[in-house]
Amino acid sequence: MFILVLNQTNIIPDGGNNKLRYKFPNSVHLTNKYIAVSSISMFYSWFNITSGYGNNRFTYTWTAGAVTTTYNIIIPDGLYNIPDLNNYCQFIMIQNNTYWITGTGQFVYPFELLLNISRYAVQINTFLVPTALPLGSTVPTGFPGWPTVTQNPVISIPANFNIIVGYSAGFTSNSNLNNAYVPPLANKTNNFVSKNSIGTLSYLSDLAPEVQPNNNVLLAISNINNPYSQPSSIIYSLNPNVNIGEQIFAQPPNFMWNKLIDGVYNEILLSILGTDLNPLIINDPNMTILLVIRDKDEVLSASK
Repeated sequence: MFILVLNQTNIIPDGGNNKLRYKFPNSVHLTNKYIAVSSISMFYSWFNITSGYGNNRFTYTWTAGAVTTTYNIIIPDGLYNIPDLNNYCQFIMIQNNTYWITGTGQFVYPFELLLNISRYAVQINTFLVPTALPLGSTVPTGFPGWPTVTQNPVISIPANFNIIVGYSAGFTSNSNLNNAYVPPLANKTNNFVSKNSIGTLSYLSDLAPEVQPNNNVLLAISNINNPYSQPSSIIYSLNPNVNIGEQIFAQPPNFMWNKLIDGVYNEILLSILGTDLNPLIINDPNMTILLVIRDKDEVLSASK
């Protein structure tokens, strides 16, 4: 049995930290050889929302007088959970001055994102914006003004971001003009929506939210002979069962042997892929991956 050690010195410097090349000291003949992952040590450092994924934006509206302005919320690349997203939305609403402050100092925002654990859903609440400043409240400098008719902001969820929050692409909330909107009866094909006595509209995602689309990392290696897999190069799946920034250590209890295509080798290329089989952008290159190579006879004897 032979052990191959791959670490950050083997990373191909293309900016993604997702391809590692192991060069043999000399050309080697690999006939009836099998390869498997022995252990993986790396840091959880890949994002769930990036401009590259195209899942980093959605919009909300604010009406001042009779003029409705649509504001873009563009989320910086990062790893976010739903409370993080809600905090960032509040930050943007402060930047846009689309909020007011109660007499007790509480900031009132026109909408919020919540995690509804019991319904396995992301909940969007939109709030009825009045036509005048509520008693005892204040507004920030640069406040755009009040609408002429009470209404809720309109939240629009485009493709790609919709996967994160579990809403169908193109979802748009209701403006509830003059607090006259009547929610439809809930059914399995629409987002559940309810309305309370003060005009708050609450929506639930109609799809399972995929807050981290790449919740599993796939390792692929060149020159694998696996006719039953598509793609045939996948040899291992890694689950990041730690918090962001923490070290992942995985050691399979049993080797999962994959046959190498017979031939002469100068190198072996290992790729780290997301669940969509595209190269995964790894931010921290600090990693060590051990591979083992065995003869066919050793694999057969080990399985007895």
